[in-house]
Amino acid sequence: MANFYTDNPDLKHHLSHPLMQKIVALKERDYSEADKYDYAPYNFEDAMDNYDKVLEIVGELCGTTIADNAEDVDHQGPRVENGRVIYADGTSQNLEACRKAGLMGMAMPRCLGGLNFPITPYIMAADIVSRADTGFENLWGLQDCAETIYEFASEEQKQKYIPRVCAGETMSMDLTEPDAGSDLQSVMLKATEQPDGTWLLNGVKRFITNGDSDIHLVLARSEDGTKDGRGLSMFIYDKRDGGVTVRRIENKMGIKGSPTCELVYKNAKAELCGSRRMGLIKYVMALMNGARLGIAAQSVGVSEIAYREALAYAKDRKQFGKAIIEFPAVFEMLATMKAKLDASRSLLYETSRYVDLYKAYDDIAKERALTPEEKKESKLYSKLADACTPLAKGLSSEYCNQNAYDCIQIHGGSGFMKDYACERVYRDARITSIYEGTTQLQVVAAIRHVTTGTVNLLIDSYREQLAAGIKPALETAKANLEQMTEKYNAAIASVLEAKDTAYVDFMARRLVEMAGNIIMSYLLLLDAQRNDSFIRSAQVYNKMAQAVVNTHSDFIANFTPDQIELYKA
Repeated sequence: MANFYTDNPDLKHHLSHPLMQKIVALKERDYSEADKYDYAPYNFEDAMDNYDKVLEIVGELCGTTIADNAEDVDHQGPRVENGRVIYADGTSQNLEACRKAGLMGMAMPRCLGGLNFPITPYIMAADIVSRADTGFENLWGLQDCAETIYEFASEEQKQKYIPRVCAGETMSMDLTEPDAGSDLQSVMLKATEQPDGTWLLNGVKRFITNGDSDIHLVLARSEDGTKDGRGLSMFIYDKRDGGVTVRRIENKMGIKGSPTCELVYKNAKAELCGSRRMGLIKYVMALMNGARLGIAAQSVGVSEIAYREALAYAKDRKQFGKAIIEFPAVFEMLATMKAKLDASRSLLYETSRYVDLYKAYDDIAKERALTPEEKKESKLYSKLADACTPLAKGLSSEYCNQNAYDCIQIHGGSGFMKDYACERVYRDARITSIYEGTTQLQVVAAIRHVTTGTVNLLIDSYREQLAAGIKPALETAKANLEQMTEKYNAAIASVLEAKDTAYVDFMARRLVEMAGNIIMSYLLLLDAQRNDSFIRSAQVYNKMAQAVVNTHSDFIANFTPDQIELYKA
């Protein structure tokens, strides 16, 4: 029986990272709930065993039910009847199986019906689910919206909604509108306060993933006379109260099982979440960061299935009397695919660990005052998470698109046919570099961490970890990284020296790609130090990163700000 967790030893490698001991101790408050809940761990080993067992359940469910349903879901898709979404049969089966397995509300506290998992094993589950069915991960993964309710809603709202999510109800985040996509400041859905303290929502939302969910987080304009982000608030809408209908489901290229809806709000009753005017400024930013980490996990899952499909076909397909995996053009492509996959996964879990640490401190701060050392650590991990999230989302989504492309290329003409899974994988992959902020927007989010030195903090920490020595097989890669870092720093200095904001914006993509490639290369070196199975990927990715850094370095060195005019329409 297929199990998408146990058949992938790389996952256990990342789950066993040394930082997990600190993460789990903080998350479990030194295991203080062991006497209160029979499923709460009593020490670190017990906690890790819990994560391992639940991930094994996820892996089995994905390797059988969800993966088996994926093709039929892609063909059937959801539909609209009388303003409501009817899922594809396989999607309904998947959701019910997840509910029965207790896989909803994984990261929520036990007191609210959850498993109290850290973000890292939760994201690992998302990685596994995405490999089985990319579109289904959108429905399952939106349970993460409950994190926003947990962080910002009232205690009454937490008690009202989070147990329902943990019991299996679905969520959505209703942000975008026909005239407000990436520019969420333009949101115009109208929120009107009522005498009883509730609100009525009126207007249209578009491109809403799982738009007929049970519980919605809605961005709406609460302040009359405003046109920017300062007039927006966050609301919780309960489907049980009515007032929202699905006008249509978008006819998409991929992720067919995930209903992307246009919603009409007509006097839909809702509750204010948190404080007025903070909807975009604070709550959506937190919501989006979580969603971007989820898309990074989704991208890694897509890269995984693309690589596995390509590898299996290359071993089986014979041409000119031998398997095509023996041809340099093919085995080079496969090695590069695996290196991109491994690099993406390393950055994904590095980011997850930083998120875990700063969120744990934020949670503890609600119970007691943090010590000066804890405050310092919390601030640092928050900064590192903020830097790594757009890098993880941006680069992993680009790599998964490249891997899906190469998967079809290895299949040749067969890959263009619907007989093989790679055709669906290719279509599903394309959205990852678009939604929850395009790759271009991830560059905008990441560049300040490049120019202000956060990336260098990461690089310095990796250098320090490798200072004690490195395996002989990795010495050349380490030396290459030192050279890459020098070129990266010189490129930053050159761009900043011009004191031209437009010039920084123009070069931002190149600087961010250099930063991401260097960080991922360092992470793979650290993985290879702990586990020999990563040595080849570390070496291959290092060569690839070196080429990227050299190319961008040369471009910047031979460019002047006035040459931007060449690129303008």
